[in-house]
Parts: sequence; C-alpha cells; structure tokens
Amino acid sequence: MTQTIAPRVRTLVLLLLAAACALLAGAGPASAHAAVTGSDPGQGAVVQEAPARISLTFSEQVALSDDSLRVLDPDGKRVDTAEPSNVSGTTYAVPLKPGLPDGTYTVAYQVVSADSHPVAGAYTFSIGAPSKTSATVSQQATDDGIVGWLYGFGRYVSYAGFIVMAGGAAFVLACWRRGSGVRPVQRFVVSGWLALTAATLALLLLRGSYTGSGQVADIVDLSLLGQVLETKTGAALVSRLLLLAAAALFISVLFGAYARPSPTTLNDGAAGRQPDSSEDAQEKRDLTFGLAVGGVVVAAGLAASWAMSEHASVGLQASLSMPVDVIHLLAVAAWLGGLGALLVALYRAPADAPVDASAVRRFSRVAFGSVLALIATGTYQSWRQLGSWSAFTDTRYGQLLLAKIALVVVLAGVAWISRRWTGRLVEAVPASAEREMARVGAGADASGDTVGDASGNDPTGTNNDHDADEQPVPEPDDTEPADAERAAQLARQRAARDTARQKRLRDADPNRFGLRRSVLAEAGIAVVLLAVTTVLTQTEPGRTEQEAKAAASSSASASADAGASGALTLNMPFDTGGEDGKGVVTVDVDPARVGDNEMHVYVERPNGRAFDIPEVKVDFTLKAKDIGPLPVVPDHIATGHWSANGVQIPMAGDWQVDVTVRTSDIDEVTVSKNAQIG
Repeated sequence: MTQTIAPRVRTLVLLLLAAACALLAGAGPASAHAAVTGSDPGQGAVVQEAPARISLTFSEQVALSDDSLRVLDPDGKRVDTAEPSNVSGTTYAVPLKPGLPDGTYTVAYQVVSADSHPVAGAYTFSIGAPSKTSATVSQQATDDGIVGWLYGFGRYVSYAGFIVMAGGAAFVLACWRRGSGVRPVQRFVVSGWLALTAATLALLLLRGSYTGSGQVADIVDLSLLGQVLETKTGAALVSRLLLLAAAALFISVLFGAYARPSPTTLNDGAAGRQPDSSEDAQEKRDLTFGLAVGGVVVAAGLAASWAMSEHASVGLQASLSMPVDVIHLLAVAAWLGGLGALLVALYRAPADAPVDASAVRRFSRVAFGSVLALIATGTYQSWRQLGSWSAFTDTRYGQLLLAKIALVVVLAGVAWISRRWTGRLVEAVPASAEREMARVGAGADASGDTVGDASGNDPTGTNNDHDADEQPVPEPDDTEPADAERAAQLARQRAARDTARQKRLRDADPNRFGLRRSVLAEAGIAVVLLAVTTVLTQTEPGRTEQEAKAAASSSASASADAGASGALTLNMPFDTGGEDGKGVVTVDVDPARVGDNEMHVYVERPNGRAFDIPEVKVDFTLKAKDIGPLPVVPDHIATGHWSANGVQIPMAGDWQVDVTVRTSDIDEVTVSKNAQIG
C-alpha cells in the first residue's frame, strides 16, 4: 500500500509546485503601490501658455532621483532644467525652460513608492495645440524583465525561508521538544535560515537595478548598493541580516545544548550518589523559557523588517498596521512552518524517535490559534487595503485576495481532516509494529546484528521472509584475516536492512500513515498559498487603485468641462510661395466637443494685419477611426474673417485639422495641426 501511495503523493507535490511556479511566472510585472492622483498640466490638457513647471501628485510619498521626472519636447529633447523636488505633501515638481514653443510634450516619471516598490509611467500635454511628437519612453517598467523576476523570486524565497525557520523552531519548542535532536528536523530549520540569508543578500544586490535601470549589469554596481543602503528598504534588509546572526545563535543552542539529554546517572566521587533530577528538569525548563523568549524576539524583529518597509508602513493607521502585520507574519510562520516541520517528522524521523500523538495534538492547537490570529489580522488588513466591497472584484489586489481566501479555506478543510487523523492516532505502537520491535529486540546482538538459526528464523519464531535484506547477515570468521572489502559490503547490507526496518516501523500505523498524507496535502496547498501571498504583496492595493481611477476620471471630467467652456484655437503659419503668400491662419472651434460646433477662420499677414484671400477651406480627419476628411467651406464675413455654423464632430478623438489657403489662381498650400476634440 505504501509503495502505491508514495508515487501519488509525490505527484501531488510536484503538481502543486508547478502551479506555484506558473502563478509566479504568469503574474506579470508588479503593479506600482503608489499611483498618480493628479498632475499640472493634466494628462492630455491643452494650455495656451507654456507652464513654468510640471507637477505630479501621488497617492503616497515617493523617493526621487535626479532623473525621476523628465519632460521631453516634440523632438524628444529634455526641457526640464533642474532636479525634481517635493513642493508639498505628496506633490513633486520639476521646472521647465522658459518660452517653450507650441506642441505636444511628454512627461515621464520613475520613482520609488514609500512601500518600496518602483513606480513608472508617462503622459502628454500640449502647449497651444497638439502636435506630432517623436519623444519615446520605454514601455517596460523597471520591475519587469529578468531583474524584476529575480527580485520577485528572491522575495518568495525570503518569505519561505522565514516561515520554515521560525515555524520549524516553534514546532520543536512548543510541540515536540524531542525533535531538537532529530537530524531531518534540524536540517529543515537550518535550510530555512540559509534560504532567508541568501535571499536577503540577493535582494540587497538586486535592489539598485530593480528600482533603477532594470539592467542585469547594474546588479554588481557597488555605487548603487551604497545608494540602496541609504534607503528605508536597504536599512530593513541590513537589519534582517543582523537579526539572522542572532537567529544563528538561537539555532545553535536549540540543536546543541538543548538537544543534549540531561544525565540520569552520574557518580559523585566515592559515595556514588545520583544527581538531583529536579535540578536537571529545572535547568531544562529555564533553557526552554530562555529560548522561547529569545526566539519570539528574533522572529518578531525579522517580521518587522517586512512590516516597516512595505504595505503596512504607509497608508491608513500605519502605527497600528505594522504590529498587526507582525502578528500576521508570525501566525503564518507558526502554522505553515510548523506544518512543514511536522511533515518532515512524519516522513523522516527515525523509528526509534517517532513523532508522537501528543506532539501532533499540541501542534493542532497551535495551528488553530494561528488560524484565528490570521482571520483577525487578515480582516483588518483587507479593510485597510481595499476600503470597499467593490474592490474585491474591480481591482487586481482584490481578486488575488479572493484567491488567497479560497486557498486558506481549502487549507483549513484539509487541516480538519488532519485533526480527525490526529484523534485516531494512539500513543501505543500497533500490534504489527510491536511484533516487529520484539523481533528486532530479540534478534539483535550487541553489535546490532540479527541472530538467526540455520533456517533463517529468528528466536521469536517469526519467519524472516519479508525481504532479501531481512536475511541474517553472516559475520566474518574471526580466524580468517580481516577482509576490508567484505566488511564494507556487510556494513552496507546492515545499513540497507536497518533503513528498511525503520521505514516499516514508521508505516506500521495506518492512522499515522493517513495523517502523513493529509499533512502532505496541506503542505502542497501552502506552497501555492505562499506564491499568491508573494504576488499580493507586489500588487497595488485596491484602495489606492480605486483612488487613482477616481482621480483620473475627475481629471478627465475637468478637462472635458474646460474644453466645453472655451474654444479650441489653432495657429498655423503658411507660405504659398507667391506674392503676398505668407501669413498666419487661425482656426477657432467652439466649444470643441462632439456634436454642433461653431468655427471661425482668421487670416493675417506676418505683421498681424488682416487681409483677404481668394479661398480658404477646412477638413477634419480622425485617422484612428478612419473618419474623414470632413470638408467645411466657411462663409466670408469680413476682411480676413470666415465663419461656419453647425460643424459636426461625430466622435471624440485626436482630429487632424487641414486648412487649405489659396492666395492666387495658382498659389495654394495646405497646413495641418492635430487637436483633441470631444
């Protein structure tokens, strides 16, 4: 039965790991945690006079560098004149060159939000009238690409390492103290420490490129590392490394002095007196208390290194949110990390020191308390990050949170099954295991070898026909010279026999075997849950996303209202090449929106004096929708003035306005400009 089930559970773990990797790979670039909630000039705005500066307002404070705000003219050249600065609250500005000509300008920004995530984007505004622009801004965010993927993977490993280390140590101290001397459990906890340490060092090296250029070559730039150390995130990572040094000391004591059993019999000189066992027990209790206090302090400090530099440190009620986040992380570690340690104990603990039912019951109580803590802290953090029920379905953060909640519910259901198996698990070894232990005990000599008769039966009367490796291993003849190769072969046979015997002992109890399978399923779901949580911490909170959408909508409405209240004016110089062929044609469209509009055309000489020409006509074309040209022939009203009523604009968009000017029978030219109408 064990041989049949084992491939299935291994397949289950592989499938769940593959699902976690697919989730991380398909998560796409991490959304920014700070969002632009306002700008001056606004996105897509057309201003008549060149502004002295541009300003951006974010949903939270951000960190700036020399090139955080760039303004590019239609030719792609920078027109900002100084480093960006914080003008008030969460508003940042950069000055512009004076007297900028008409055209469309591009504003590109790249900052780091207060919760440590890079924010990048771009928008355009126009002076006088929109125009074509050759300015290009990379559409790949700095947190995208190979550096972004490596940074996200490092975050996943760091979370996993913390959970394994802290949760595994808590399982040993609170649930199964004998586990401090079990080598597989020791390796499990130490692997968590190694993973967290390696991931923290990697994040320090990746951080500069992650928030800057996004280039792989910049990972080894020590100047960027120096800049990272001056940031809040860099300080948090360094603090984490210092706390990991303390954690290493804690682990060495836990698996060193704490794991050594107290002596039960010691000679006290010639009197042969035995030691006071109560003193040994008190010493053990004192050491347990000291490790528990020290472990909680170190684990809380490590959890705080995340809480003080990410989501919890900004936004609403930050002073309350950070300790709540620490409790949340500790509860996750106690539950999932303890679950991993229990799984290792159930599968890898030696037969002579199996994890007992009382330890499983204690962990069940710890896990139940952790779940209650997760529900309380998770509910608070969900309200804080979402702010409304609609954010659950309308934002990416809310959708990921729903997926996380669903996984927690499934995990709790499997944990309930594990509790049922725990209730069936008894302290006594099942009858089959008792027979095996009796056979082993009766058939083992001082060297640990089975003593059997010539027929291959052991002294207990149990036929030794399970496996080939259960046959008695002959001892070399003492009268013959020692054969090193033969002795090594016999040692390997004994090791293989002992391994098979231990495996049979572990699998003898069907209740224990059922518990192993349910705990394995829990661990597999926990892997996927951790992947979802990692992606969730890199996603813009739903409250911030909705605030940004509302601000963008308000800005668009304000722009539309501004457009509805005033005319759009386009000034276009022309030169037909003939006599008196130079001048300026001005087109006014009022109110420059979808539907009926009034149009006025003015023709002036370069010195500003109005003059008449034989003909002027206007065409409107919306190339994006393949509409037009829509011709308009205005009526002559006065010298240099033409007008047309009822000019229909069928839809909003970036319209191309073509004006054909004829100054004689043969001299004619068409000039064009783009304009946002509607």
